[in-house]
Amino acid sequence: MRIIAGEYRGRRIRTTEGPGYRPATGKVRESLFSMLESLGVDWSQTRVADIFAGSGSLGIEALSRGARDAVFVEKAAQAAALIRSNLEDLGVERRRCGVVKTDALRWLACGDRGPFGLVFIDPPYGKDLLLPTLGLLLEHGALAQDGIVCVEVEAGLRLENPPRQDLILLRDKLYGQTRICIWRRN
Repeated sequence: MRIIAGEYRGRRIRTTEGPGYRPATGKVRESLFSMLESLGVDWSQTRVADIFAGSGSLGIEALSRGARDAVFVEKAAQAAALIRSNLEDLGVERRRCGVVKTDALRWLACGDRGPFGLVFIDPPYGKDLLLPTLGLLLEHGALAQDGIVCVEVEAGLRLENPPRQDLILLRDKLYGQTRICIWRRN
């Protein structure tokens, strides 16, 4: 997979394979980051959390575009090691990134996480993890005031928009089997 834009543009990152892993395609990532930039994301001021990170492609793309820093949360040891390896291969400064190998809900429940200006949530399909993740993210102050949550879920997922009263829907787009929702904390 290639990084689309920014400092690491054109560089390849490795992805992981197996049940539950589906790295965002180049088309989806390009569209997603175009939407974020149209919403005025100032990368130089943005702290990013990539939750259920998988290969880390979303957080790495944000770092490439100049995000201040990024935290990658991934439960699977193989995937967490792959993210670390990708970051090292790209030469990302350690002060700008961290990889946490743990359960995302447990990590969010610990509190004192953030605040992040942009949070990517890409839960495994069919596990009903989106709403609990959003709840913990908001209840424990991990999302900054006016922060943006970007979610990648299965296209057929029934979801109230917004799923919580403290979020405002900004975008809801379908890309084949994938649905991207972007909300801002109000």
